[in-house]
Amino acid sequence: MHKYASLILSAAIMLVSGAAVVIAMDWPLKAKLFPLVIGIPVFCMAAAEVAWGLFGSGQRGEAMDFQLSDQTPRPVAIRRSLQAVAWMLGFFGVVALLGFPIAIPLFVFLYLRLQGREGWLFSVAFSAVLWVVFYGVFDRLLHLPFPAGLLQGWLGLA
Repeated sequence: MHKYASLILSAAIMLVSGAAVVIAMDWPLKAKLFPLVIGIPVFCMAAAEVAWGLFGSGQRGEAMDFQLSDQTPRPVAIRRSLQAVAWMLGFFGVVALLGFPIAIPLFVFLYLRLQGREGWLFSVAFSAVLWVVFYGVFDRLLHLPFPAGLLQGWLGLA
């Protein structure tokens, strides 16, 4: 029964994502970009799942239970987890204070230098390339306005 339910769900996802792609083809570029970028990969993945369900061996492996590493001492695992949470909260804070266009390259630079221990040249170059791609795609190509950060509003720069 599980195989048929998975097959029906995958076929339904294929149908919906395929319809979204076909319908979006007549829309202007900005409007159809999102449905195409999402719909085409979803259609392909659902088609692969349907093919796997129809032509696969029929044997599914046992579910694997998630288990933390036994080799890492508990204090080290806790410290690493807290560092990851701190980086995420720091990113949200920088976005709120400075806004996305400044926060993204700044955060990537700081992460590469402090956490990744990368060199100055690589960190600056990678952050600069990332900013150019981010600015080019979201500002120049898609014309998506990003709100100013709180700090810019407080200083009257926005």
